[in-house]
This record gives sequence, C-alpha cells and structure tokens, in this order.
Amino acid sequence: MTLLRKPLMMQDQISPMTKVLADYIAEAASRDLPQDVMAKAVDHVMDSVAAILSGSRLRAGELAIAYAAAQGAGESGAAAVLGTGLRAPVALAALVNGFSAHADETDDSHLGGRFHPGCAIVPAALAAAEANGSSGAEFLRAVVLGYDIGARAVMALDHARPDTAKHSSHSIGPLFGSAAAAASLYRLSPRQVRHALSYTVQQCSGVPFWQRDPDHIEKAFDFAGMGARNGVTAASLAAAGFTGIDDPFSGRHNYFSAFAEHAAPARLIEGLGDRFEIMNATTKKWCVGSPIQAMLDAVEILIASDDPQVAAIESVTITMPDDRIHIVDNRQMPATCAQHLVAIALIDRFVTFASSHDVDRMADPKVLALRQKITLLPSAGLTAAKPARQAIVEIVMADGRHLRHHASAVRGTPDNPMSAAELRGKAGELITPVIGARTDALLDALAGLARARSIAPIIELATQS
Repeated sequence: MTLLRKPLMMQDQISPMTKVLADYIAEAASRDLPQDVMAKAVDHVMDSVAAILSGSRLRAGELAIAYAAAQGAGESGAAAVLGTGLRAPVALAALVNGFSAHADETDDSHLGGRFHPGCAIVPAALAAAEANGSSGAEFLRAVVLGYDIGARAVMALDHARPDTAKHSSHSIGPLFGSAAAAASLYRLSPRQVRHALSYTVQQCSGVPFWQRDPDHIEKAFDFAGMGARNGVTAASLAAAGFTGIDDPFSGRHNYFSAFAEHAAPARLIEGLGDRFEIMNATTKKWCVGSPIQAMLDAVEILIASDDPQVAAIESVTITMPDDRIHIVDNRQMPATCAQHLVAIALIDRFVTFASSHDVDRMADPKVLALRQKITLLPSAGLTAAKPARQAIVEIVMADGRHLRHHASAVRGTPDNPMSAAELRGKAGELITPVIGARTDALLDALAGLARARSIAPIIELATQS
C-alpha cells in the first residue's frame, strides 16, 4: 500500500507589504472606523441595495435569477437572492445579486480605482455576512475594507487611460474588493487571508470589450457578478482550509508581473487606515452612465435658469472628456446613450429611472428629431481637468441666445455630494416597485445598520416569500 505524504515545499518569503495587507484585512471586522466613514458606508449600502432590487426586474437580473433557480436555488441556502424568495449557496447568491446590482447604470462608482465598487462588494458582503451571522457594524466595516482594497488593487497596477488599457479595471477592482470584504466576514487569520488573496490573483481577469455589449448583460457579469462570486469563493476556500501561495504579490511570478503596466506595489497599502476610499466614491444622481452625469447636471441648470423650449432649439453641443466619449456616444441602450438622454431631459424637463430605461422612446420621432441637433465633442482638456468627468453643454436658440453651462463638479461626487434626502429619495424610487409598502421600513433598517445585531431584518425586508 502506498501512503500519501505531504510534500516538502519551500515556504514563500512574505514581503513586508503583503504582511501589512493581510494583517489589515484580518483585523478589519473588529477595527473601529471614524463616524463619517461609517455614515458614508451606510449611504453606499443603501444605494447598492436599491440597485440590486431595481435590477432584479431588469433583463440581466431576471436572467441571473432564472439561472440560480435552474442551479437549484430554492427555500434553503446560506444566502438570499434579493427581490425574490430564493436562497442559494453563498457564491451563487453573490453572483446573482451582483448581476442585479449592475443590471443597468444605477450603482455607484470610484474614479480613482476606475471601477464600480458597490455592485460587487455589497452583494459579496451581504452573502458572507448572512452566512456567518455578522453584525451590522461588521458588515459595514467589511464594505469599507472592500472599497479600500478594490481601489488600491487597481491603482497599484497603474493602468493606462481607460480607452487604451488592456486589462479591465472594472473587473479587477470588484474582485479584490469582494475578496477582502468576504475574508473579513469569514474572520480569516492573516495566513488564511494571504491564501485567499492567492486564489483571488489566480481568478483575476477582465478584458475591456464590455464596451461593445449592447444588452448590458455580460457587462453586469464583468462589473459585478463575476467579482462578487469569485471574491466570495476565494475567501470561503481559505475558510474551509484550502491552502495556497503565501505571497501572491512578490516572487518571480506575481500579481504585478502578470497584470501591471507600470507596477506601483506600494500603492496597495498606501494610506491604509487613514485614507478610506469609500470617501472618494460617487453615488449617482441620475440612473445613467457615469460620463453622462455632468451633462444632465448642466441641462437641469439651463432648464431652471433659461427654460429652453424644444421647438426653438437649433443646436446642442456637448463637450466631454475624450477618454470616455466612446462609452456613451450614440449607444444602443438608453441609459448609456448621451444624445438620447439629453434629448429626454430637454423634452421632459427631467430624467427619471423610468424614462432612462424606456427602450420604446429610442424610436420616438420627437426624441429622434432633437437627437439630430445634438453633437458630442471630445476634449483632451476636460480629460485632464480636475475634478474629473466635467462637461460643457451649449444650446443655440432660434432667437439668437447662446446658452451655456460648464458642469465642473458632478452631483454625487465627493466635490458635490448628494444630500441624505436625495439618496433616500433615489433609493425609494428604485425600491418601491419591487417591495411596495415595506420600502420605508427597509430604508430605516439600512440607516440603522451600524447598531444592528445582524443583517437579518434587512434580508427579510428585501426578499419576497
């Protein structure tokens, strides 16, 4: 009989940077955070839960829910699929809720990390927290940690402009953020964290051809579902005793040698504990693509100040950053088409969730006639401008007036944050069609997360029996 023996293997040398990172993640669940950071986390969790619930009724969410049911999700399972009565294994629940969270362009974003954090990190943290009976405070700390690690994992790669990068930051950031959040909620030891990060690096992927997705279905996977599922998988494998490489960030082959364009490893831990990246994240006022936010801000201000009537508009010129124009220029999906949404804003005098998702209006003769008068211009100057994502809207009227507004600080960004009332109003508009009369109770429960003994009341309110 042959006995299996554990092979003798040389242990990795663990770099000081990796030790700092693993220790920080392992201690996150019990680390007190500043009050303003916890409050910002509540805002982003509320925004993300609203995105999950509204997205569960959009095509990407519906497909993911049907997929979960076909995979055996039902009345039992470790974690809930929000907006439904289904429960599923943790990784599957994270995948499905991630699909719903980025079923459209409702969710938050992080400019420095060039990713959408909430749509992946919050689903991963919800699934892991529910499975592990975590408190509301532990859940919020894990979410904050996810934003910190997800953003830094991308920044440390020093990728080129988003229109020339070879790897997709929108897939990498969510993966690392989800893995860190789940590792915290699984209460992994520093060594287990390093092994979870090794499985994270092995799953690292993403090619930015998501820009060609006309249906926002694969994009929902790329931006959210994949990262949430894979991050939870990495942490749960380590929690179950799976071992891995002790330091995936150093040695002959490592994360940076595989994915970096100009590696900046120090950025992975730079400012940990002092600079909280959730404070640099953006919530969207408008449920549309990020590059469109500034132009809708500008149109809203011009309507209020000059009241341009559609029949008298001769031309509309929108100047925007040249590195993002390809994302929103005459796209097929209403929520990502700049010309369509500006036309809707001028005709309706506002843009709602419903109007930004109304596919039929893409063929409305009145909308199409106004779209013919709208021109997008790329600007290298606006690409370099600070704060980022600026836009200039100019309207020439038949009476000779030349209306112009330069939106320099987008509503919802750290430079121009949304108020608590605006955030709650947006969340309520998205949630009510799904759970009806329970909406206020859910919003109240989300607001009180820092004091909650568990997240169970939120799950109960956000699911359907």
